Amino acid sequence: MTLSILLQAAASMAFAKLGAAFGAGLAAIGAGIGIGKIGGSALESIARQPEASGDIRSNMIVAAALIEGVAFFAIIICLLAIVL
Repeated sequence: MTLSILLQAAASMAFAKLGAAFGAGLAAIGAGIGIGKIGGSALESIARQPEASGDIRSNMIVAAALIEGVAFFAIIICLLAIVL
């Protein structure tokens, strides 16, 4: 009886670690896609209005930094779930 409970707990921990690793990967991929879309849109808008390139570039950097912050937070939480 006790052995079956311990085996079920060990199996659920393995799935939890697998889910945390999968979540960290999804966070990194999502951040890469988001920053890529921001960069592409910024380049298109600079090509259309070259005189506004300074404003567009600064807004792009702020948006990319916010996305990176969220991605790092998600990756750290997933890595903590793996370790703890």
